[in-house]
Amino acid sequence: MTTTTTPKIAADDPVLTTAFGIEMVRQMRATDPYGTLDNLSPAEILEPFVLTKEEKRELPIVGDPDEIVISRIKVFYNAISALIEQECGRMAVPLVNLTHEGFGRVVITVGKLVVLDRSLRDVHRFGYESLSKLKDDADKHLSVALELVGMYPEVAGL
Repeated sequence: MTTTTTPKIAADDPVLTTAFGIEMVRQMRATDPYGTLDNLSPAEILEPFVLTKEEKRELPIVGDPDEIVISRIKVFYNAISALIEQECGRMAVPLVNLTHEGFGRVVITVGKLVVLDRSLRDVHRFGYESLSKLKDDADKHLSVALELVGMYPEVAGL
């Protein structure tokens, strides 16, 4: 007996056609050296970023992140960095530093300006309830970063 699971992301989800959705898919494909994602749709590629409340409950409260989860975190912040670059025309560099226990920090700089500084914890549980919530979080970070670049263009240009 085969079981079918319903997809967590609809194939026609409007987030998939946004600049963020396209960049996330591009970043995921960039981390796939063996082409395992080549035959997947954008919705299938981004599905691991969506964790329902039930799925989060099944994960242990304390756990060590595996390389796949760490890669997803890097993809998320790389996508935000790429969008910052597209908007302001300056190179944005993400730095993700994590311990083996899943705690750490992510920093994105533009020039000498820190435009994002976020503490990370329990990264083994990284995921959002929906693709739109993932995009909302990215948009929040993007708008703050672009506002900072606008306020301090001379520092961002160093």
